[in-house]
Amino acid sequence: MMISAVGFETVDQMASMSSRELAELIGTSHGEVKRLIKSQETAQGLTQTLRTVDYQHQGETYQEYQLNKRDSLLVIARISPAFTSVLLDRWHERELQLDLPDFTNPATAARAWALEYERRQVLERRVERLAPKAEFFDHYVLVNETMGFRQMCKLLKVKEGEFRQFLLERQIMYRLAGVLMPHRQHIEAGRFELHKGTGANRYNFSQARFTTKGVTWVAELWAAQMIREPRGAAA
Repeated sequence: MMISAVGFETVDQMASMSSRELAELIGTSHGEVKRLIKSQETAQGLTQTLRTVDYQHQGETYQEYQLNKRDSLLVIARISPAFTSVLLDRWHERELQLDLPDFTNPATAARAWALEYERRQVLERRVERLAPKAEFFDHYVLVNETMGFRQMCKLLKVKEGEFRQFLLERQIMYRLAGVLMPHRQHIEAGRFELHKGTGANRYNFSQARFTTKGVTWVAELWAAQMIREPRGAAA
């Protein structure tokens, strides 16, 4: 296996996280994240002076904000607290890369390359283990309808109890009279629809269904967790 040094970026680049990356992480609009960041700056809630950087997209120039760890966590806690642990994992990975060895010392450099080699082997094995799950995304391209909880379990090939616990822990859904219901912010984000009806004995009920956007979003979160915490039951 050949190990490149392409992952060793500059400290200045890696010690911050962009508003775009935060938006992609929680599945919301970049504009919403930028508005909250500006409001925190106005309220003097940020620990560092806000840094603006230009970026290109489809031939147009836009702006994003660069935040340190503390400020990025503050933003996520305000917008979507359920993603705090996900952001901490992202920062942990970034900080590991920041702790660069002294490559002028041959022994230290050799150990560093050996560790990098082992790390990449672990990642490759995880990718191989998750390969069958990629079939889900290929299949879903052909699906264009809302889905219930059990349909999602079958599509992701995961046990209902395990998937239910995942949704509750991530604060994606909660129990209401024994029924799983999505948190309001996820309904507003277009990830769920509530279908109401009347059952036997004129019993009114509401059923939460994942929208096409919600299925893709939740599936990506599930796949990310499988990479960090492989489980035999979901393999």
